[in-house]
Amino acid sequence: MQPRSRAISPSEAQPSWLADLQLDFASCNGRTVLARKQHSGPLVVQKALYPEGEAICHGIIIHPPGGIAGGDQLTLTARLNAGAHSLLTTPGAGKWYKSNGRESSQKILFNLQQHATLEWLPQETIIFDSAHSLLTTQVALAENATYAGWEILCLGRQASGEKFSEGRLQQRLQIRREGRLIWGEHADLQGGDALLSSPAGMSGHPVTATFVIAAGEMPAEVLEACRLVVSQGGAQCGVTALPEIFVARYLGNSAMQAREYFESVWAITRPWYAACVARRPRIWNT
Repeated sequence: MQPRSRAISPSEAQPSWLADLQLDFASCNGRTVLARKQHSGPLVVQKALYPEGEAICHGIIIHPPGGIAGGDQLTLTARLNAGAHSLLTTPGAGKWYKSNGRESSQKILFNLQQHATLEWLPQETIIFDSAHSLLTTQVALAENATYAGWEILCLGRQASGEKFSEGRLQQRLQIRREGRLIWGEHADLQGGDALLSSPAGMSGHPVTATFVIAAGEMPAEVLEACRLVVSQGGAQCGVTALPEIFVARYLGNSAMQAREYFESVWAITRPWYAACVARRPRIWNT
């Protein structure tokens, strides 16, 4: 008797990508260099770029498949040695596909030594309907290190009118200075949950974004200038300043407007935390 054939589910037919990228940056005579890079799987960095001069090394993190499917696991690790300054971004929107019930994950691990500065400014992340996504970011700071990073999340594909009606998004962020937790957030959103439409939640807005700077206490005049920045299109935005953390938030309908809002805040804050003016990476224009 011939064995009965079994239909292969879409999740079984789709292979999973396991990708790991490790970067080390070092400061040598006032120049930040990409001293080490190692990767396995489809996660790479372009060559070191210096659009702002030798002190700041720009890197573009690329995921060649173009999207994250069910079961994919990505890990990005970056270590900045003493005095190094790097800006990392992405060439386009990150896409998390329908996962057929399989969880996909992205883990980001940043370690900053004394007087190092890291700016993590990726383009937006689009969470497709029925995606199951876990996004984790852990930042370890030395006493005088500086971190500035944002995350722009779009629930559903707006261009096609898609809603986030099924699936799950988990997002975790922890920032520690000398081992001490100075900032922690944990979001857990279920597709179709009432929180997505509730006034106490996202009020029906598909785009939520957070910009966090860990650089010590912000001067009053810088904070006041940030409070004067407004976004377009009826979005809700605002800033919070704590002794060790500054946070700007956006809740609205446009990833482009979220980034424009954050860029305005970045232009105000960068001279404070990094002693240099904000200069847009060219890749954002493509």
